[in-house]
Amino acid sequence: MSPTSHHRVIVILVIALCVTTALTAGNATPLPPTRFRAANILAVETVPGRSHWNFMSAVLRALTDRGHSVVAFTSYPAQRSSSTHGNYTEVDTSAVLLRHAGELATRVLSDYSRLSYIVPSVVRWSRQFCDAVYDMEQIRALMVNGTDTAARFDLLVTEPLGSECVAHLAAAIGLPMVYVVPTPMITYMQPSIVGHSANPAYVPHLLYGSAVRAFRHRLVNTAMYAYGRLVRWYAELTALRRPYDVGEPAKPSVVFVNSHHVTEPTMLLPTNVIHVGGIHLDRDGGALPTNILEFIEDSPHGVIYFTFGSVIAMSSLPDHIQDTFKNVFRQIPQRVLWKYEGEMKDKPDNVMIGNWFPQRDVLLHPNVKLFISHGGISGVYEAVDAGVPVLGFPLYYDQPRNLQSLVDAGMAITMELLSITEERFLHSIKELLHNTNYTKNAIITADRFRDRPMTPQESVVYWTEYVLRHKGAHHLKSEALNLTWYQYMLLDVIFVVVVSFLILMCMIYKTYRLFYLHIMNYLIRAKIKQR
Repeated sequence: MSPTSHHRVIVILVIALCVTTALTAGNATPLPPTRFRAANILAVETVPGRSHWNFMSAVLRALTDRGHSVVAFTSYPAQRSSSTHGNYTEVDTSAVLLRHAGELATRVLSDYSRLSYIVPSVVRWSRQFCDAVYDMEQIRALMVNGTDTAARFDLLVTEPLGSECVAHLAAAIGLPMVYVVPTPMITYMQPSIVGHSANPAYVPHLLYGSAVRAFRHRLVNTAMYAYGRLVRWYAELTALRRPYDVGEPAKPSVVFVNSHHVTEPTMLLPTNVIHVGGIHLDRDGGALPTNILEFIEDSPHGVIYFTFGSVIAMSSLPDHIQDTFKNVFRQIPQRVLWKYEGEMKDKPDNVMIGNWFPQRDVLLHPNVKLFISHGGISGVYEAVDAGVPVLGFPLYYDQPRNLQSLVDAGMAITMELLSITEERFLHSIKELLHNTNYTKNAIITADRFRDRPMTPQESVVYWTEYVLRHKGAHHLKSEALNLTWYQYMLLDVIFVVVVSFLILMCMIYKTYRLFYLHIMNYLIRAKIKQR
């Protein structure tokens, strides 16, 4: 090849490179924002419940895995080894926040299911938890040395239960705050948290266990919205005044909610509400204990897993209900793993009982065919992710709505615990085990649940670092938080419009009346002249 040809080739390559660069420049994927420096995060779990801490700890684990340092106040310490994460420190609060578990079934069924009891009780408990936490020497020291604490920490992570008293710490220290909500969005607190209330015309109240379709549903649902807001307001108003009642509470920059669209109705929410349902799920799973594994794998007809979670003591159920469960289990060929405290009288031969089972790993085993559950949201997502049909006995709080979502998805049946009969219980089990539509729908729901643009852990990391990068990300907060109730409902605007309309109508009437009288006087005078 001649030198001239070489020059021509080089010129062509240079031109092609320039053209390619110009064409791709406009379509180039922007670089991700530079990673924020490792932050120091203060986390205060204000609710001494196992499921609450499981969700909070999963959020914190995502942050420590990213490299951020976390100091966590918790009633369930030693859940994670300090050797695994040197950037994670726990402060034990179990001495002041007594763990909530093992409730008597009769109390749960009689009290917790009533809206008139649960909402004021949740407010009262939340304030009691705040009192206990704020009385701790370590927390008092943080608030007294607010400026030093704000320099030491970059962010506060905490949980609201029924009161904004948990925001007092962020206000006192001057830190941006992130809320973690281990249930679906708390309906009766939603306006206080994000500035907006859901529309009761189509979004079921957290404590309303039915889909909102017919007029009667909308009527009852709207009444629950109004009643819940009123009861919470009154409970806060009549409570003993505390230091955290002085001044406006801080508002969260971001709210991580344990929810997902497979169990939540579509609703309008601000940008700073992030759904991270299932963040507690370990994708890799774990090895089952040998005795449990053998029990499951040696069952040719499959296994049923039965639990009512950590709050209620299964052994405290009325005897006739326990006998119903036992008699039905004796009639089916499947084996049953039953979370049960203590010894069981007349235990069926096909039943294994235990104070605790590795629920996630049990449900992931392909030989587990059915999950009998109370409908706690964490267990619901474990069943959804595993694609296992559910027989639900909702007990209280969000459980009726959680299970109704699975019923609507075609992967569950629900029953009333107090009205259970052997015939209906046996029929429901056989229907779920032998009607393949439930299993097919469970698999479809699992596919929808897993189909996400990023994992819950990645969402937590991204939005937490977004708040840190943008100095609290106050621009994400809804302006509705700055409005009074009458401004939010546009009552002032409606008042001005109505008054203006009335004034205009009055002016038109006055003008018409004046014009009418003037014409009538003119006609009368003209008639008199004609005479």
